Amino acid sequence: MEELKNRILQDGLIIDNRILKVDNFLNQQIDPALVLNMGREFAKRFADCPIDRIVTIESSGIAIALAASLAMGNLPVVFARKKKSLLMQDAVYTASIYSYTKEETYVASISKSYLHAGERVLIIDDFLASGAAAVGLVDIITQAGCSLAGIGIVIEKSFQPGRSRLEALGYRVESLARIAEFRDNKPVFKE
Repeated sequence: MEELKNRILQDGLIIDNRILKVDNFLNQQIDPALVLNMGREFAKRFADCPIDRIVTIESSGIAIALAASLAMGNLPVVFARKKKSLLMQDAVYTASIYSYTKEETYVASISKSYLHAGERVLIIDDFLASGAAAVGLVDIITQAGCSLAGIGIVIEKSFQPGRSRLEALGYRVESLARIAEFRDNKPVFKE
């Protein structure tokens, strides 16, 4: 998606040729027009498969999942919580996920009330690096008796094993921007 690539080049900050910081338009401050366009792009890319629900993980995936939902006809959106909440008193599905950015493991959870057996679920997330978050969400979806329609990623670090890990498991991955490498603290996009 050229608009996204241009925005990464313009406003993204790469730290130590390792971490891409996009908090000025995606992860803390949100550019609504760009996010809505990303939602429309995901709707186009997944137009060939039936989807009943979108699942993401808090917090950066929520805006993008909502935009995709609107573009797909107002599908329900559910996000996995990264921390236990006093408000989640009911039964939950859980998965342990390692965060590459935070360098820690957390337990993601979704209330059993929000996933229903037989549903076809699309995962939407902001980044793909190791694939741990997506694998954890697939685990939760599977626990619920749902099937995976696909995985939509905003920014993929193609030099890390996430895509190959997910594709080896048979999952469809659609990424809006694929970065082949960081060179001199600049992204080099994969065509």
